[in-house]
Amino acid sequence: MCTGACSKFIAIPLYVLALVSVICNIILFFPGFETKYANADTKEDSRLTPEVKYMGGILGGGILVLIPAIHIHLTSAKNCCANRCGMFLSIGFAAIGVVGAIYSLCVAGLGLSKGPVCKYNDEWGRPFMNSSGSYLSQKQTWDWCLEPQDVVEFNLGLFTTLLVAGSLEVILCAIQMINGLFGCICGTCSDKEVSP
Repeated sequence: MCTGACSKFIAIPLYVLALVSVICNIILFFPGFETKYANADTKEDSRLTPEVKYMGGILGGGILVLIPAIHIHLTSAKNCCANRCGMFLSIGFAAIGVVGAIYSLCVAGLGLSKGPVCKYNDEWGRPFMNSSGSYLSQKQTWDWCLEPQDVVEFNLGLFTTLLVAGSLEVILCAIQMINGLFGCICGTCSDKEVSP
């Protein structure tokens, strides 16, 4: 497989993963699929999990991966960036994608380990803050959160999706860094004709 074709194979999943990351992060702003918690959220009286506001899925797994995905996709197009210089630049763009995906991974991991903000014992807070993530394996403790309904499952599903998407983004961008190095050294195969 030529380095240009490999770039196209890498870029298309990066588009999808960036979109999934952005959507997951946006949905996390509405626990229980309700807007009242986002509206009631203030600095003094938090109703949203702080890691949601760090926007790891929008900034890290979304924008910082989408921009490299566009350039990586262009390295597979003829008469555009499908040359040694374009492949060299794709190494730098892929490195930016790795940084963004790692940011998304860190934020999602923190969100999972500290647990959601919810109403428990007639007050809002984080009942699992000091559990080091052990609450994840103790499903009976999830009922401590009275409001928003099923917020632990809600956060668990979306933060886990962000973890998986971020992991795949790191892998794909790292592969593109290697592919870009080969494309820079050996060329992209776009100028070679296939003989019958």
